[in-house]
Amino acid sequence: MGEKRDDSTDGWQRREVAKAALGVGGVSAALALAAPATGLTKVLSRAFTGEVYTEGTYLVDENGERIRPTALEFGEQITVFPETHPGVEDAPTLLVRYEESAYGSPTELAFTVNGYAAYSKVCTHAGCMVSETEDDGTFVCPCHFAKFDPTKGAEVTGGPAPRALPQLPITLSSDGFLMATENFEGPIGPGGE
Repeated sequence: MGEKRDDSTDGWQRREVAKAALGVGGVSAALALAAPATGLTKVLSRAFTGEVYTEGTYLVDENGERIRPTALEFGEQITVFPETHPGVEDAPTLLVRYEESAYGSPTELAFTVNGYAAYSKVCTHAGCMVSETEDDGTFVCPCHFAKFDPTKGAEVTGGPAPRALPQLPITLSSDGFLMATENFEGPIGPGGE
């Protein structure tokens, strides 16, 4: 007769190896999901206090260049900042351009100029940066997938955001650049409902 094998020790070792593999796999999967999200979803951190924009504050791009009314074609968008605080994380603003006839209520048409409208880039749900756009122009926050319609006052069209992105009143300066006429018409980011 053959020698009797003790499978109990062998089985225990296989189970421990399988558990360890599952644990490593789970941690790897979690890190893989979290890594891209942290780069895309920078959350508002308020170091600057006071008004972000005031009357006569020029809108500038990431290089500090003032924005001319020819900067965008219809249907395009860029992130702009107040010239007094270019690049500050507290004041990213989504600047869009559509035909005037594309805008509907609740867009404040008096706050638009030459087809341009400007909205805070800070999501009203959790303060993440609204940094994605769907094919139809809908703004999307990558944190929790709140959606906003830029042709309808950046009102919420999906997801958990409790209110629209606040609109920035803008006009054309006498020297031919886009500028704010006052601060955002509502509070930036979460809160302030």
